[in-house]
Amino acid sequence: MAKGMREIKRKIKSVQNTKQITKAMEMVAAAKLRRAQEAAQNARPYADTLKEVVANIAAGSKGVKHPMLQSRAIKKTGYLIITSDRGLAGGYNANVLRNLIRTIAERHTSTDQYCLFVVGRKGRDYLRRRNLPIVEVVTGLPDNPTFADIKQIASLAVSQFADGTFDELYIHYNQFINAITQRAVEKRLLPLDDVSSNKQVTSYEYEPSAEEVLEVLLPKYTETLIYSAVLDGKASEFGARMTAMGNATKNATKLIQTLTLTYNRARQAAITQEITEIVAGANAQS
Repeated sequence: MAKGMREIKRKIKSVQNTKQITKAMEMVAAAKLRRAQEAAQNARPYADTLKEVVANIAAGSKGVKHPMLQSRAIKKTGYLIITSDRGLAGGYNANVLRNLIRTIAERHTSTDQYCLFVVGRKGRDYLRRRNLPIVEVVTGLPDNPTFADIKQIASLAVSQFADGTFDELYIHYNQFINAITQRAVEKRLLPLDDVSSNKQVTSYEYEPSAEEVLEVLLPKYTETLIYSAVLDGKASEFGARMTAMGNATKNATKLIQTLTLTYNRARQAAITQEITEIVAGANAQS
């Protein structure tokens, strides 16, 4: 009995230590979430304004053509996937990767028909284990990534679409809804059909020409969309980690209560047995 009670006490101590760790991680994730959420919100006005400018140039300049605005026959597809470098974030990575694998299975019959650009160690390791065609990887992003951190992979994805390496580009990431809810989504980045179809036209004067302005703005706009998705993904990561660690803390609390109850019952049984043995011994001597 004493051995069993010592084992229960060790389990209680172990769970209490785990609870302290998960509680601390929950608080850290909550603090990082606020900063990440602000960064994601602050990036949206710039992207929206740039989209408005590009849309007006495309709609207001008749005869302007650019490969990033025109659909073409789909021979190969590019996918940009945003995951985290670390785990302990609930279903954050699993949801995005599951959505990606399902999409690939539905659309493609060969690895020659698509290529992958990956942000995050979790996505890289998962896709490498399955021998999928990864073109570029970015890992080790800071908690507050700057545009320079993802510039290389964003530029490579945009340039490969422009030179015809693939014919459309999709992005898979977790869209931040709130601290509790993050939704794995797929969005088509290229070609920019939604930009070219914009009806609102504002008068601009172009120097040297609308075509050359679009040549500069369209890649920057697409890279900005990728950066905005990365910021959204970071906010989603911290929200998912905060929720997961909060749930782990609650589960640890319940487990401690259960183990404590079991320990008290075992201790009470041991005391009762000792009293019974004492009484039995006294009766035997009388």
